[in-house]
Amino acid sequence: MSEEKTGAGQQPTVGAAAKDLGLALGRAAGRTAGRAARGTRESIRRNPTADRVYRAGVGVVGTGTVALGVVMIPLPGPGALVALGGLGILSSEFEGAKRARVKAEGVAKSALAKAGEVRDRRRAARAARPAS
Repeated sequence: MSEEKTGAGQQPTVGAAAKDLGLALGRAAGRTAGRAARGTRESIRRNPTADRVYRAGVGVVGTGTVALGVVMIPLPGPGALVALGGLGILSSEFEGAKRARVKAEGVAKSALAKAGEVRDRRRAARAARPAS
């Protein structure tokens, strides 16, 4: 239980107990859903027709998400993130997409690091300017 207390020697608040219960229930639901998804996916893999249909569905949804992300890139908003999400969907079933996703994540991380360096240089230059 949470150690949030209202005073010396008092029991944790009802809100803290409810929060802890909610977190515990959320973790349990996540574990249950994960087990169910793995079991369902294994049963789909055993049936060749269902596996083919499932992989086709993943391909259509993933490709559509990547295409939407690419269209959104020049617009304000999270276009690149949507495209990476689509690659994530595709990589759940296709090895080539998994390699592309890993490479794209590496490029995105290096671009983020470079943008952080540029931001830090600009902040340092702004701080070094005399106040007007």
